[in-house]
Amino acid sequence: MMTKTKTEAAKLPLNQILCGDSIELMNSLPEGTVDLIFADPPYNLQLRGDLHRPDNSRVDAVDDAWDQFASFKVYDQFTQEWLAAARRLLKPNGAIWVIGSYHNIFRVGAALQNQGYWILNDVVWRKSNPMPNFRGKRLTNAHETLIWASKDENSKYTFNYEALKALNEGTQMRSDWVLPICSGHERLKNSEGEKAHPTQKPESLLHRVLVGTTNPGDVVLDPFFGTGTTGAVAKKLGRNFIGLERDAGYIEVARNRLGKVRKFDSESLEVTKSKRAEPRVPFGQLVERGMLSPGETLTSLNGRHSARVRADGTLIAKDVRGSIHQVGAALESAPSCNGWTYWCFRRDGKTVPIDLLRQQIRSEL
Repeated sequence: MMTKTKTEAAKLPLNQILCGDSIELMNSLPEGTVDLIFADPPYNLQLRGDLHRPDNSRVDAVDDAWDQFASFKVYDQFTQEWLAAARRLLKPNGAIWVIGSYHNIFRVGAALQNQGYWILNDVVWRKSNPMPNFRGKRLTNAHETLIWASKDENSKYTFNYEALKALNEGTQMRSDWVLPICSGHERLKNSEGEKAHPTQKPESLLHRVLVGTTNPGDVVLDPFFGTGTTGAVAKKLGRNFIGLERDAGYIEVARNRLGKVRKFDSESLEVTKSKRAEPRVPFGQLVERGMLSPGETLTSLNGRHSARVRADGTLIAKDVRGSIHQVGAALESAPSCNGWTYWCFRRDGKTVPIDLLRQQIRSEL
């Protein structure tokens, strides 16, 4: 018999774009069925008149009706309603990303906290190629801010720390990301050859978000789908997406885009996991499976010490006996020791770390 969660998940419109009001659509979906929400809501830019470059050419700025609100009060009400609908959809261990600019992100952050979300990080997306400030009256707006929050303080949210570290050449990923804005071949055009969407986000941004905070098979919902960047990256990475969008023109562009996207193969979707996330292998399993024999001698990596393997998976050396970790620590007069990287065995005249045997067992699990 299927559980309630599985039954409700089966009702989800996975890998589809739904047309309509995002709040109404979210409230129509089963509660507690979404792993991650990525939201790029209207920024409420409050533009006053046209913006021109020094050569008097007009800047194609965001002046669409969907970004216009009568007042901050109206915008705040809209924010509270869509955040409430989003939180209802999240699984207990779900999380949300919201992106914005100085026009709206502080108001959104306060609303997140007021509704019970737990802020994990704010990330500064520093644009490597920002649009200059043509009037010269303010600093160039060279960044946008993302807020990453779990559903509540106790949520066991997904965070693929090692994968993001690998993306960053082995260095811990920071909360300031230098990435280019969407331009060139990635910028989608409509049938008239104009920008299909004024605020299309680069796929590199969504790649980092989804690799870092979701797993293959997860459900990712975007309530302001636009031309489908979230869906395109989710599809490539083997995640399921749900897109909500009220503009038929954007939906048409998104569907055409998604039709050309192909999922990466399963092996390519694997990411670096934390050592703690790998299956635990007791040293005794190596003895049970005959990979090491009772009475066999192990030597330390530094060559200074040796110990014999016992039938129960412990070691004995001089007057010390215990686990691979305990004996290593005692011989080195150290408070602790990782026996897996400390001890080696001999095979065919070569010295081999015992950790290779552990990895062999893990690969079979």
